[in-house]
Amino acid sequence: MIPAGVSEERIHATSRVLGGVGGDCDDVPQRGSLVRTAIILVHQTCSPNWGAAVQLASDRSDRSLFGEPENAWIRESKDITIDYAYAEGRAERLPDLAVALVDRNPDVIFAYGGDVAPHAKRATTSIPIVAMVSNDPVQSGLVKSIREPGGNITGLTLIYDDLAGKMLAILKEAVPEMRCVAVLWNPSHADPEFRETKRVAGLENVEVVSLEVKRADDFDGAFKSALDQRAQGLIVVSTRLLVTQREKILAFAESSRIPTIGSWGDWARDGLLLSYGPNTVEVMRRVAVYVDKILKGGRPADIPIERPARFELVVNLRTAKTIKLTIPPNLVARADEVIE
Repeated sequence: MIPAGVSEERIHATSRVLGGVGGDCDDVPQRGSLVRTAIILVHQTCSPNWGAAVQLASDRSDRSLFGEPENAWIRESKDITIDYAYAEGRAERLPDLAVALVDRNPDVIFAYGGDVAPHAKRATTSIPIVAMVSNDPVQSGLVKSIREPGGNITGLTLIYDDLAGKMLAILKEAVPEMRCVAVLWNPSHADPEFRETKRVAGLENVEVVSLEVKRADDFDGAFKSALDQRAQGLIVVSTRLLVTQREKILAFAESSRIPTIGSWGDWARDGLLLSYGPNTVEVMRRVAVYVDKILKGGRPADIPIERPARFELVVNLRTAKTIKLTIPPNLVARADEVIE
């Protein structure tokens, strides 16, 4: 099936997806097709469903970009072949893999991750790039501005200035007596969340303890600092590093019994007390819209970077019971999802 509005002349070349890093996987054989897609997975488990569920149509954005094959509008078939290129968990491979994809002259590159997109940018100044990043694309130097990205890159960011303050407010509502909050964050990740947390905490008369982590070895020291400073709450600022170390974070939150909130991702579903952030499934749906815009002839320079439009609050009452905390009924009533 050819996406509506895309001519066969436009579709004759190649579409590629440049994403995040994963485990060892066999190469997926290419099939003859009009459009081909390639994915570089970083720090994620590889699955044949990644390719099988790529969708490129704005008028079918009710389905996620990646999902089960039966839910995909455009999937690996005579129309689309999905090419996979895995960095196998080694970020140092990304530059060469990006260059290799560009050498195949695709119609569009999908760069999945703020640590991946710069490699695509350095590899080409002409092939359109759709990026999904969790950092600030302006602060990181990926684009010129949110409204006018310039160059050959557009896409979506999970960053929203008010998110940090909202997370603190939700945690304070759950723990009214909180006077000291620890923030677990990666200072190498370009985003405003720690700065905004400090600003809002000052207004609420809450002390902020900075738990900086730049590598996996930093977490034990960060957790010790949280205990030494007698933190009464913990905010997890999601980045790829923190997501890949989620088992450590979940274990610490459980053993310390410190009420903890995470931003985007499945933090509360995995066991933290709370999570509040962008709906990542919806963001992936919007990625499909952006790729479709490019395939229909849109210029990345003219397509604004999109910020999250929908946020979700998840409350884990099982965790609340474990740490002997009573969540206010009003907070539970506002939750998009309650885990009991």
